[in-house]
Parts: sequence; C-alpha cells; structure tokens
Amino acid sequence: MTGKTVTRADLAESVFRKVGLSRTESAELVETVIDEICNAIVRGETVKLSSFATFQVRDKNERIGRNPKTGEEVPISPRRVMTFKASNVLKTRILKSHVARKIKLKPVNPAP
Repeated sequence: MTGKTVTRADLAESVFRKVGLSRTESAELVETVIDEICNAIVRGETVKLSSFATFQVRDKNERIGRNPKTGEEVPISPRRVMTFKASNVLKTRILKSHVARKIKLKPVNPAP
C-alpha cells in the first residue's frame, strides 16, 4: 500500500485540472456532491454510484457483547450503521491492479 489518503482538496484539484472550473468552483462542486451523498444516507436512502459502490443504512438489533478485558457481558444498544459494497467493476479494477503489481514486483531469477 502506498499509504496515500485522497482528501477533498485532492478531489477538488482533480476536478479543477480535468473539468476546467476554477479552484473555488471545483471545491464547491466536490462539497455539494459529498453533502448530497451524506444527506441521502442520513435520510436512510440507498446511494448507488454506478461502477463504483453502493452505500446503504442498515439497522442492527440490540445484542449482548463482551468486554474483552474483563469478560463482562454488556448490552450493545440497537443502532443504524452504514455499509459500503463495492461494485463488481471496482472489484475487478482492484484485482487487476493487484495482479499487475504482483507481476511487476516478482523477482526475476537470473539465468545461470
């Protein structure tokens, strides 16, 4: 892994370079898209970004958990969680990238 994190600023810079909007307009566009996705998720709607992923809110029931340090049983309250499911297109791209990187890093045995 490269350890690089893609930030909102990185996304805005990419929009600026590829679309040609000003930096300010690019940043506003990125913020608007992220806000719209967040608002839809908060409302409990499913957000599907074709060829990328699906974000969905799921209800989890109350259950009994265990404190790993003390072993004490503790009730975990019901809650809503967001799930992320990568599309098959994204999964394929990740797999191809992994295979290509693996081939690239494979040591070559010199001929005797």
